[in-house]
Amino acid sequence: MARILIVESRYYDDIATMMLDGATAALDAARAQFERITVTGALEIPPAILFAATSDRGYDGYVALGCVIRGETFHFEIVAGESARGLMDLGLNHGLCVGNGILTVENEAQALARASRSGGDKGGDAARACLSLVETRARYSR
Repeated sequence: MARILIVESRYYDDIATMMLDGATAALDAARAQFERITVTGALEIPPAILFAATSDRGYDGYVALGCVIRGETFHFEIVAGESARGLMDLGLNHGLCVGNGILTVENEAQALARASRSGGDKGGDAARACLSLVETRARYSR
């Protein structure tokens, strides 16, 4: 049974709740065990995953959940790009199984459409991606 840590930013609370609902439903369906921690924003997700991975908690994988909505400044590009880069670094440089569920959207309507389980179910997609990586790593670790 896989042990998964969900690391979520609740910067946009309603969107975060929908993302978490999708992720936990997918993990429940796979009979995975999971815990959840909350961080401030999307940029804090990759370091939080690294902190957990270097602890003695023994997680098999990680699900990153958050949302970045374009604003009027260049900050959107920095947060979107650097959070994605941080998650990729965790997989490529540390061998961690990370499902990326950080939405990067133009507006709240796009976020809501992608976050809802009846819509895009991106929280569920991130959990399923994580579990797929856990399975793939196990296949090549034998």
